[in-house]
This record gives sequence, C-alpha cells and structure tokens, in this order.
Amino acid sequence: MASTNPVAPKTGDHESEGSVQSTADMTAFVQNLLVQMQNRFQAMSEGIVAKIDEMGSKIDELEKSIIDLKAEMDAEPTVKSDPEEGKPSDESS
Repeated sequence: MASTNPVAPKTGDHESEGSVQSTADMTAFVQNLLVQMQNRFQAMSEGIVAKIDEMGSKIDELEKSIIDLKAEMDAEPTVKSDPEEGKPSDESS
C-alpha cells in the first residue's frame, strides 16, 4: 500500500509550472532574437541600397564625362599629321 503525504508538493504540478515558465522564457528569448535579427537585416538592407544609389550616381557622372569627352573630340578639328614630320631629315649632312 502506498501512502500519500498531503504536505509533500505534487511533482506533476511543480514540473508543469517550471515547464510553462521555461517555455515562456524561451519564447521571449526567441522573440528578442528575431527582433535583433530583423534590426540588423534592416540596417544591412539600408546600407546596400545606399551603396547602390552611390554607385548609380558615380555611373551617371562617368557617362556624363564620357559624353563631354566625345563632344570635345568632335569639336576639335582633326589635324592629319604627316608621319615624316617627326623624323630627322637626311639632308643635314
């Protein structure tokens, strides 16, 4: 015959309370972790978008510079140089 002590704590209730508390703690921890991850992801995303915008601006500047250089080259008169001009003449001897 097994006797039950009415003063002894019920192990089933104690374990379930601890289990509920443990589950609540784990839930809070995971939620906090997800918020931190979301914040970091948001910061990284904003940084990437900023870098892409910066690169786009630099590409626009480069294209404008190329167009300006082409315009300058087209505006200059084309001078055909005689390849013989740069050579010393043999007549100086």
